Amino acid sequence: MHLPPLIQTFVLHFGEMGSRWGINRTVGQIYALLFVAERPLNADEIVERLGVSRSNVSMGLKELQAWNLVRLLHVPGDRRDYFATPEDIWQIVRTLVEERKKREIDPTLTLLRELLMQDAESEAERHAQGRLREMHDLFELFAGWYADVRRLDTERLVQLLTLGAKVQKVLAMKDRLTGLPGRLAGRTDKGE
Repeated sequence: MHLPPLIQTFVLHFGEMGSRWGINRTVGQIYALLFVAERPLNADEIVERLGVSRSNVSMGLKELQAWNLVRLLHVPGDRRDYFATPEDIWQIVRTLVEERKKREIDPTLTLLRELLMQDAESEAERHAQGRLREMHDLFELFAGWYADVRRLDTERLVQLLTLGAKVQKVLAMKDRLTGLPGRLAGRTDKGE
């Protein structure tokens, strides 16, 4: 690896973390290198800096493009392809969450819906469907929450994330307000 020590430490760590996130080490290292690079890099520069094979870099770049995590760029007068990560860290986070949802949550929800629509033929299947309904409802709740959060602009999203435990105080205040005399306990603003 031909990298300054600080960058090398980050790239190596990201490669190790990649296996925990479901990507191979080289893909993680390529992404980390592109993330901290001062300018877009071409495949040959990535090969040289990481000391990995050209085929590994090509496959890694294709995988990162499939995840929409790197952009393909062209430099005037140069026929090679260059690659960069989005500049906005929040765009990267949004892309990661969206891609994971498409690959993990959406197929699971589809399967759960199909299984819940089937007629249970035994007590074991009825029990299983009850448990699957719980899982389905939880995944639907997450999907709905994600859809709401996805629409937030970055400033609002940062505000939401920095609230942390303060959200509990807001909910406690809401509970006190809905429990006031003259209000129906548990009634929402929509009258539900």
